[in-house]
Amino acid sequence: MAAVLERSFIEICGFERETVQRFREVTVSLGLSALPGGVKFPDGAGAFHYEESGKLLSVTSNRFIHWSTSGDTVQLVEQSLDTNLLNNAVKLKFSHCTVLPGGVHIQETLNNVIILIATNLSVHRLLLPHPTRMYRSELVTELHMQSIFTDVGKLSLQEPSHSAVIPSSVGQTGSPSTSTSWLSQSGEAHYALASPAGGIMVVTLPPHNTHGGVSVLELKRNSMMQRLSGWMPTAIRGDQSPSDLVLSLAVRELEEDSFIFALCQDHKLRMWSFREQACLLEADMLEYMPACKGVKRLAGQGHRLRLAFSSTTGLCLAVYLAVPQRGQFTVLQLVITDNNRYSLDHISSLFSTQETLVDFTLTSTDVWAVWVDDSNTTVVKYINFEHNTAGQWNQVFVQPPPEEEVHIGVDQDPRETYLEVLFSPLRFTASAIVKALQIYRRGSERITNWSWEALKKEVTVAVESELQSSVTEFEFSQEEYRQLQVEFWSKFYACCLQYQEAQSMPLGLTVSQHTSMVCLLKKGFVSFLLPCFAVDHLYLSYDEYLSSEEDTPITEDPEVGHDVLQLVQCLRMVSDAVSGEMAYEMEKALEHLQSPERAAELVLENMLSNDNDSVIEDIQNKLQDIRNPMAAMMVLLREMDLETDSEVGGDGPALGHSLNMRINLSQLYGSSSAVSVVCQAVCHMTMTRALFCRDLLILQKLYLRFGDNVFLGGGAQLLQLQQDLIPRSSHLLSSYHLLKHVSQSLASSVPLDIIDANLQHLTVLELSDSPALSTNRSVLSPQTVVELFYQTAARKTIISHIYAQQQSNSLLHWSHMTSNVVHLLAQMLWPSNPGFQFPECLMASCQYTQLQEYVRLIGPWCQVNIGSCRFMLGQCYLANGEGQKALQCFQEAATEVEKEEFLMRLTGTDEDEAASTPRLQYYNKVLRLLEDVGLPEFVIQLASLAITEAASDVNSQAALWTRIFKHHLDLGHNSEAYEALTQNPDCSMQLDCLRQLVVVLCERSQLQDLVQFSYVNLHDEVVSIIESRARGLDLLAHNYYELLYAFHINRHNYRKAGTVMFEFGMRLGREVRTRVGLQKQVNCYLAALNCLRLIRPEYAWIVQPASGATYERPGASPKRNSDGEFSSEPVRRQVDILELKDLEKEYILSRSRLTLAQHHPPSAAIAGSASSSEIVSLLVQSGLFDSALSICLTFRLNLSPVFEGLTFKCIKLQFGGEESQNEAWSWLAANQLSSVVNTKESSATDEAWRLLASYLDRYPSANGQYHRCVINKLLSHGVPLPDWLVKSYKTVDAASLLRLFLNFDLLDDAAELVTEYVDALLGKGHVYYGIQRPLSATSPSVWLPYTSIDQLLQTLNETQTNSSVYKRVRDKLDDYHRLVEQTTKRRLVTR
Repeated sequence: MAAVLERSFIEICGFERETVQRFREVTVSLGLSALPGGVKFPDGAGAFHYEESGKLLSVTSNRFIHWSTSGDTVQLVEQSLDTNLLNNAVKLKFSHCTVLPGGVHIQETLNNVIILIATNLSVHRLLLPHPTRMYRSELVTELHMQSIFTDVGKLSLQEPSHSAVIPSSVGQTGSPSTSTSWLSQSGEAHYALASPAGGIMVVTLPPHNTHGGVSVLELKRNSMMQRLSGWMPTAIRGDQSPSDLVLSLAVRELEEDSFIFALCQDHKLRMWSFREQACLLEADMLEYMPACKGVKRLAGQGHRLRLAFSSTTGLCLAVYLAVPQRGQFTVLQLVITDNNRYSLDHISSLFSTQETLVDFTLTSTDVWAVWVDDSNTTVVKYINFEHNTAGQWNQVFVQPPPEEEVHIGVDQDPRETYLEVLFSPLRFTASAIVKALQIYRRGSERITNWSWEALKKEVTVAVESELQSSVTEFEFSQEEYRQLQVEFWSKFYACCLQYQEAQSMPLGLTVSQHTSMVCLLKKGFVSFLLPCFAVDHLYLSYDEYLSSEEDTPITEDPEVGHDVLQLVQCLRMVSDAVSGEMAYEMEKALEHLQSPERAAELVLENMLSNDNDSVIEDIQNKLQDIRNPMAAMMVLLREMDLETDSEVGGDGPALGHSLNMRINLSQLYGSSSAVSVVCQAVCHMTMTRALFCRDLLILQKLYLRFGDNVFLGGGAQLLQLQQDLIPRSSHLLSSYHLLKHVSQSLASSVPLDIIDANLQHLTVLELSDSPALSTNRSVLSPQTVVELFYQTAARKTIISHIYAQQQSNSLLHWSHMTSNVVHLLAQMLWPSNPGFQFPECLMASCQYTQLQEYVRLIGPWCQVNIGSCRFMLGQCYLANGEGQKALQCFQEAATEVEKEEFLMRLTGTDEDEAASTPRLQYYNKVLRLLEDVGLPEFVIQLASLAITEAASDVNSQAALWTRIFKHHLDLGHNSEAYEALTQNPDCSMQLDCLRQLVVVLCERSQLQDLVQFSYVNLHDEVVSIIESRARGLDLLAHNYYELLYAFHINRHNYRKAGTVMFEFGMRLGREVRTRVGLQKQVNCYLAALNCLRLIRPEYAWIVQPASGATYERPGASPKRNSDGEFSSEPVRRQVDILELKDLEKEYILSRSRLTLAQHHPPSAAIAGSASSSEIVSLLVQSGLFDSALSICLTFRLNLSPVFEGLTFKCIKLQFGGEESQNEAWSWLAANQLSSVVNTKESSATDEAWRLLASYLDRYPSANGQYHRCVINKLLSHGVPLPDWLVKSYKTVDAASLLRLFLNFDLLDDAAELVTEYVDALLGKGHVYYGIQRPLSATSPSVWLPYTSIDQLLQTLNETQTNSSVYKRVRDKLDDYHRLVEQTTKRRLVTR
């Protein structure tokens, strides 16, 4: 821990950078009228600290209320260093009244916070709830809490219980000059007012919940008079000297009595007992002032009185006597004797400087005071009134006002430079800039509640507009324009300076007796006083203090301590000698990463060449007083070096602490005010030490130049200086310059989409537990990156570290806690420490620009976390879309993977990656990140590099090759993807890649590439994959069968190609019952036929594919039966071989199905799976007789169903109407009619009969089978037989025709047929019956169907109506028999 001096403090301005502080205004009007002439009092301020503000486990920890008064207004602000308080600012305006000095007093009870306010005409009491009563639960987990002022607007402040008018009497003139107030134990509110004519008047309000009027008590020397209202007239009261006019009042309750202390104009201190209403003590303060001659005659004007009570010292009083040329503080102790008499013991007299005292406060040990000197500069000092060295006050280094002039470099833009200064986090409050802007724009527009960025834009517009309006010439040089810019910006800057000075005017000082926190209350904001570190104290001390220092906490060795003090005095001389221009050049050199040592040499050269006042000689003389400069320098360097071996933090406050404790620790110093104060303290420390290191480096260079003239040790020390101390100083200077830069660098606001993308990247890197962007952003509009880091990550780590080393019930001592927090935060930011939380936080919070600048600044000189920084830079490039640069950084970071904690955490082993090396794990993380961002080209590059690292790790190689394959494939680099696939050493991964290649190229229709790859040693796998895909997916949506066909054709494997297409056709017939499916099936069978015709006949065969929809596919899950059991192994069927003729049959069948579907679409659904006989029936029904006959002939089926079907259609047409005639033409057109020229117009019926006749001629059958079925069909429907049909059948089988006539009782036709048939046998018309030669002795035998004829004769004989027919037939048979007999005899004769 760095040495901390309790004897100096530094002011840290905690002003909030909101554009407008949100005060809620409440006006209290009691109907009073202002006093004639008006009353004016100086502005004042004060503060109230809760009793438990020093306890960690309290709602009011680090919580206080501060106020300022101005005229008729009181502004009250409640502030907490732990949580942000909502509705915490209120402005009370008392109409026609003026708030008295000391007129605000705040006191707390168990349930309430009571604010007592006294004006010159009225008194007021505000009763507000105590914070402990606002939150009933012990555990307060919100980051934001309601202030006690939240409901102040609901109070009726005009009611008698809250306000009262001070009673006035006849003849009274003037108003009270000062006041104090207190709350009695019984709840009464007492207001002690200094009467304008001397004495004290006490106005009392009854307890809040009781009824009663205002009572007034007047206290004066030697008398006491009381009236319920008004003061006693002067005539009755008697003449009273104004010498006892009270200048300052204070009250203390002791032993059930209230003691009112009054410091009067006659330099006397009087103590009144409120209970006894008597003056118990009177003491002349001039007795404690040496050489007070002549002072008695002067009336005191600026005397002040303060009280302090502690359990050890009792009640102490501090009296400030404002005597011209010699102000003095006198500290007294109130002592009570045995007989209840009081006296004052003198403790100390302290003499102050000649500045004007603004305020002072007394603690149990110290007097703190704030002055304003003649140049309006604030001076703050403090002193221990019991233990001090020769009455010397301790220093407080107040913040100087912003520089009156802004240095603009030749290479700098004036506007950018002024904006950077105006809007830096340290110099100006937003309200000062807003007021300056209003004046600059001449109040033309009211300033609304702008954000910090909007205000910046408005300022730029205002100044630039003013510049443009003043320009009268159209053209001027760049240098002239630059001069104009400087002129107008400096004018606005001067305006801001005035308002900042007004805002910085001190009004009061407050010291918490519970935490020892010291605050300086200014007009526009509150600043906090933090203890100064020893090194900073030495460098900042005023010369008179530094020369009187005797020891330093930096070292215990008195000789080294003496040398350190002498060395620091030399540094101060160097600092004064460095001109502003050279300081700027040094700063620029550090910014541009030039060598600090070289820059220091240039500054030294400048100092030597411009040494008009012999400063160098003075320094040289001073250096000769230092006995051991090396030891002194090493002590200082060690003190400033924040490097530590152990990392700040640990497991957090979880161990050994209760839940309540952990919650309170999680909120400690977490409010926006605390964030601002802590981070500004770090900023001021780094600024101071950067200057310290700069001056030390210049001094060391001066030492080298002087050489033996100032070195007693000679060359060895010079060598140590050159080789050790100068490099260390240079390194420290660079480090503190970096910290100074980041502590002033503003954080950027981040859009939500970038936050989401960043969170996704962190998830990919598995860094989600890192400090992510906090949702509870500070209320400060512009937030520095250090504030962001402290708020989101560092604070909890620091608090955990502190409380891991101390008791949890210890008080929150301000000096100790803030010193620790600031030092630990600086250590966490220190670039040479192993911790890497700060850059990690910047990455998690999307502060890419700031992170890039951070890495740039530490690049040349920091040797810690090199790889981690390269990785972070890669992240920044990635976020900015510069992938190539990011890849380069990621590659550079890989060499440090096993050396740095952040990268080791980044590559934390997963279970599945336990076998791979850390560097491979790192590559895998980065590859995932690049994939997440969407940079496949860089994934391929990095994976190719990683493969060289994975030479001995087959699994990692396989994964990397798979990655390369995937991204090549995604990018459309098909050849490269195939190459990566072939390089993959893992067979299963190779197969997965192959499967993906096939699928993706099919989806992209890049089939040419897919077919032409060589697939060495992968041929069967490719075929298996494509077959599996073909059999597992929708036939019409994917073309895997066609791909497989092309694959085999390309390799001249025609039989396999034919098999594929035949299987495709089979599945189409089963699964795609549509016309499109049938068309595809026909094409498939055609393609299969072509394939088999291309190979030799003896090899033109294929194995018939398995029927059914299931195939044995690799990886298919086992199937279960209906009982849930695994089905038994399928029985192996006999292999069926299909030859060319079998394929031709299938082709014809499928073509017929297609023809049917084309002619009659609804039948497509059933045609696909119909057998040959079934398809014949379907074709016949649709009138496609040509196709039906073709099927019958191919599959050797009986043609009878075709003839019967056609006959039936003829019958329907014969007896159908015009509609059936029209329908018939469609199916008639589908059949090929004989090309007989017909001269007359024919009907559909005629064409149908003609088609039937042509079929009978074209397809003859044995015994006239088809004629018989046609005639049978006709006769069964009662249709007369056409003559051509009878004539045709006569020639084929007259006997069958006779039997048909008999079957259908056509006796006349049968009788005529018998008669004609007999005639034909006898030689008359025998050619019409197909008889070659009629009956004769030389011709072969002839015959008659006697059975049928006998049936005919029998039937004719049985009916009377047919007797003539019977006789005719009988006669004809008789003639025939006679002729047969003759012929027989002749033949016998010839034998």
